[in-house]
Amino acid sequence: MTRPSIPVKPADWVRRIGTAVVVVLVLWSLLGLDIKWERLIDLPADLWRVAVLMFGQMPFDETGTLIAALWESVSIAWLGTMIAAIFAIPLSFLAAENLVGRPIAWSMRQVFNVLRAVPEVILAIALIPIFGLTPMAGVLAIGIGSIGTLGKLFYEIAEGIQPGPIEAVDATGANRLQRLRWGVLPQLLPEYASFVLYRFEVNIRASAVMGLIGAGGIGNDVAQALRFKEFGTAGLGLLIIIVGTIAIDYLSGMVRKRIINGPGATGGSRMAAPAPITA
Repeated sequence: MTRPSIPVKPADWVRRIGTAVVVVLVLWSLLGLDIKWERLIDLPADLWRVAVLMFGQMPFDETGTLIAALWESVSIAWLGTMIAAIFAIPLSFLAAENLVGRPIAWSMRQVFNVLRAVPEVILAIALIPIFGLTPMAGVLAIGIGSIGTLGKLFYEIAEGIQPGPIEAVDATGANRLQRLRWGVLPQLLPEYASFVLYRFEVNIRASAVMGLIGAGGIGNDVAQALRFKEFGTAGLGLLIIIVGTIAIDYLSGMVRKRIINGPGATGGSRMAAPAPITA
């Protein structure tokens, strides 16, 4: 009695071709960058020389000035994030297919795509002729640039809401505004607040970059120090940026966890343990 033969697994040509295309694109990109690979041997020594210049003789008497400049960067990031949230929340409803339908949602999504495609630095350069070398240019650049990112995150959250609360509100005869207020917003606001805080963390770094082009903040002090070869001041400013960013990220993370998990939550999961049944 002959045993049945096991059929040969067909070759997955799509996966193989896709892998080959990715490898070719990576190699093509590396060759097209014109990287001087021999310089990598000197990289550790070069980094050490830069570190000695920037952190070897830091003028700690300028710490107060640089901390004040960091606070200005934080203020720019916060105001820009708030401006973005004010516009992104209502606009995100127009991009959610389950709330307005596909044609309107598609059009609003393209607006978000355009806003995300333009870097904040380019927006700041475009706004500097209007507002001058002031923090206002940085605030508006961050605000406009963050609308696209927050809007995308917000409408994706809106499309994942549970239909039960909305159906319950509709059963009471609520109008569209009441449907949005009582059936949609209670499900969205915790997640929205969490993403606004996360975007604030990202915008702190962006506001520091804004200073490099004169839009205010500690980046302006670091750029001036590098321009005049005051490497110790630049190193101190960089150190303050790192420490300040870590501290703000830590505090913001605690607030986000508190918002998502609710009061008294200790873990990262949003699912609460079922309450015991008592007689």
